[in-house]
Amino acid sequence: MNKLKHNCFLTVFILFSVSLISPLWGQGGFGILENYVQQGLQNSLALKQEGLEIQKALENINQARALFYPRVTFAPTYSLAAGGRRLQFPVGDLLNPVYSTLNKMTSSNAFPQIANVDELLAPNNFHDTKFSVQYSIYNPEIKYNYLIQKQLVSVQEAKRKVLENEIRHNIETAYYQYLQTLEVLKVYENARGTLTELVRLNQKLVSNQVATKDVVYAAEHEISKLNQQVAMMVKNRETVKAYFNYLIGNSDLTTSPQIPDGGFNSDELKVAFLKATSSQKTPPMSGVGGLTAQLDRAIEVSKTAITLQEQAAKRPNVFVGGNAGFQGFGYTFSGQAYGVAQFGLSWDLFKGYERKSKIQQAKIQTELLKTKKLEVEQQLELQVTQAYLDLDATRQNLKLAQDAQTKAEVYFKVLDSRFRNGNVLFIEWVKAQNEMMSAQLQQSLAKVEVLVKQSVLDKALAL
Repeated sequence: MNKLKHNCFLTVFILFSVSLISPLWGQGGFGILENYVQQGLQNSLALKQEGLEIQKALENINQARALFYPRVTFAPTYSLAAGGRRLQFPVGDLLNPVYSTLNKMTSSNAFPQIANVDELLAPNNFHDTKFSVQYSIYNPEIKYNYLIQKQLVSVQEAKRKVLENEIRHNIETAYYQYLQTLEVLKVYENARGTLTELVRLNQKLVSNQVATKDVVYAAEHEISKLNQQVAMMVKNRETVKAYFNYLIGNSDLTTSPQIPDGGFNSDELKVAFLKATSSQKTPPMSGVGGLTAQLDRAIEVSKTAITLQEQAAKRPNVFVGGNAGFQGFGYTFSGQAYGVAQFGLSWDLFKGYERKSKIQQAKIQTELLKTKKLEVEQQLELQVTQAYLDLDATRQNLKLAQDAQTKAEVYFKVLDSRFRNGNVLFIEWVKAQNEMMSAQLQQSLAKVEVLVKQSVLDKALAL
């Protein structure tokens, strides 16, 4: 309970602090990043595919809903036949002698002669032009199938949310890494300026015969090594830039992302750093995220499938229908009208225990999903805890890196002053300068790590 109160108080404090600088959120670096995130979500082909899957699931709902309505079909048929089995009955041979005798006895032709029956069993020149109507009065499979299709839409939406969180995390990480390459290049440029000034100083010392020419060569060699590092970092910057443009769906992979004035030191990014460097002592509690919501919806689908099979096993399907039209030889329509009304019931009393097996299968699927959800919840709890511990470690590392940078810069200033007065060897100056540059790079890396680890924690909490 005390941990919960602490977490609630800390959340309120962060939200209040963020609200104080919220105008910067929408205008500066963090607003810029959010705009890029939205652009990436809008242009993501993977998200578009998920959107199409949702649309397809919605159409499945429409198809399931259509089964509640009557079905009206216009179904004309016309048959031509030749050969095949015939119906032969010697009715003429049987009755004509009798009719002849009767005509003689009555002195009339009241009893005409008839021919023997010889007809094709397959009707020739026969048509059946009709309208058919079918309507299901009660069918549990239609009802619960409709509910299942609606629940499947929720599964797809939860799946889309998981993908959105993943894309957001990737874009944020790539953006922070791009900012880091710019910060590293600034460190290298400052170091190159210092070394260039050192070359000029050494050249003056050589011209005044205070130092030998090897100090100039040594300083130029340091510049050459630094130029190699700059070239490598430029390549890394272009690589990260291309990856970032790919994530946001920009066709031009060489487009430079917009950055806030001042980079990591800009006021706009204080919002992100305030959140990432907050002094929270315990891992935050994650609520229902995308993965767990997706499994919850899937469990609901499985439970509905159980109900569907149980209801279908207990109750019959009841339907009404009918046909109306014309039927006969030749399209005369005279005396060919007919109509048929139907009321029916369908009930599977025994089907080899198929329905029982389907019920059991649906129950097994439900238990499987429940077990999977428990596993995912445990994994997410571990993932959140690990992400929090990683973030906490990077917070401490950032403080140490900032302290190390301050001390290295002070030490270099003191050593540089002594070097200019000829009281320190060049190799000591180079060592101090490299240590200061290394401390600056470590501090820049620590800044990025804090923001990236916070993004990882946010993603874990959203899952």
